[in-house]
Amino acid sequence: MKITPASEAPHYLVITVGTTGDIHPMMSLSKGLQALGRQVTFITHSFHAPLLRQAGIPCMGLGSDEEYLRLLSNPDIWDAKKSFGALLASGYREGLAQLLDLLRSLPPHAPKVVISHPFLVPGAAMARELGLVDSVVAAYLAPSNLKTCFDPLTIGPTSVPTWVPMAWRRALWRYIEKGWIDPVALAQVNALREPLGLAPVRSFLGHIAAAPDLSLTLFPSWFAPRQPDWPQALIEGDFQLFEAGPAGELDEELSAWLAAGERPLVFTPGTGNLHAEKFFACALAATQQLGARAIFLSKERAQIPAHLPDSVRWQAYVPLATLLPQSRALIHHGGIGTTAEALRCGTPQLLTPFAWDQFDNGARVAALGVGRVIPAKRLTAGKLAGALAALAGSATVQARCAQVALQFDRRADARALCGQIEHCLLTSSKQPSAVSTAPGVFQ
Repeated sequence: MKITPASEAPHYLVITVGTTGDIHPMMSLSKGLQALGRQVTFITHSFHAPLLRQAGIPCMGLGSDEEYLRLLSNPDIWDAKKSFGALLASGYREGLAQLLDLLRSLPPHAPKVVISHPFLVPGAAMARELGLVDSVVAAYLAPSNLKTCFDPLTIGPTSVPTWVPMAWRRALWRYIEKGWIDPVALAQVNALREPLGLAPVRSFLGHIAAAPDLSLTLFPSWFAPRQPDWPQALIEGDFQLFEAGPAGELDEELSAWLAAGERPLVFTPGTGNLHAEKFFACALAATQQLGARAIFLSKERAQIPAHLPDSVRWQAYVPLATLLPQSRALIHHGGIGTTAEALRCGTPQLLTPFAWDQFDNGARVAALGVGRVIPAKRLTAGKLAGALAALAGSATVQARCAQVALQFDRRADARALCGQIEHCLLTSSKQPSAVSTAPGVFQ
């Protein structure tokens, strides 16, 4: 690392991909860095550029809107077995190459620090090897993004029992990496490294874990405690909750509807899911079985049943921080941002995981006693109605939700966490979680 006490304040390059659930936590970090007076450039899908400009965060775009929407339109993205291969087949190598081109275009003045989504760490590491950036920080949004052999161990939809010996767990990971992850990922990464004269990567997950100068969890230890086989240079952070729109009063029409009856159930499959017809069909049938009111949240009206009774409303967007305190329960895909918001609001939740980190998030919610899980592939109206009746009517769950909500410090923001990142990069501490969070060390 080239950052020293004599260096001028670094230029932070916040790099991520995915849906708004992946973008919002990194936007929170960006605003924290801006509050410290740092220069920030956000690099992500060009599709998200209007959102970033609205928030006052300078950005550079990857790919085109058409490419991003084509990716979301692929149903394999939301399939637990096919999602990883589908994502990397959608132009992963090309995206890393474009990222390098964007980093080459930046003026070579202040030290450059990358804060990266794990999937883009291979590109950030190449940029550091080429002298384009000085330091790389990997930001982990969800616990399952960090490989571990320790409990609780959930790999996709599979939960490994606690009795399984450590040797078997390591063998399972070797099987997954050699048979599923590396054959898809390494060819693309190394095809980009070889022409640049860089040594080949031997393990995709191993490279992501070992390459960063510092790693950062964007979830608290009470949700997922630190594991012995996580990276040693690690800051244990907190949920970074960020709303795309202003929280506060709801519009008059929705407010009047909420006031006219009992609190509704809220259903959302995530902002990037364009294949949730079954989810909403089950939701409508279940709410009618229960005689409950409901709000269906989705920007895609086409995936919601065409005819909704007066007891069910479709909304393209409502800030969850405002809506959930007026709701009975949240039924959702299990994205980490949505999960965290329900935890903060003390709202019971039922998770219907499709892919990615959603299964692990669901297992942790269930272990906390604040919700239940029905995998999306097993979802039926009857199962949903039964689970919701038990969940929404449970005084025990309500009490536990209130206890968990107390874990959140509503005054906290990202500024102190960003100050800790900067301090750790300056000192190269081997135990960053013990370092002071004093901000502004370059000021």
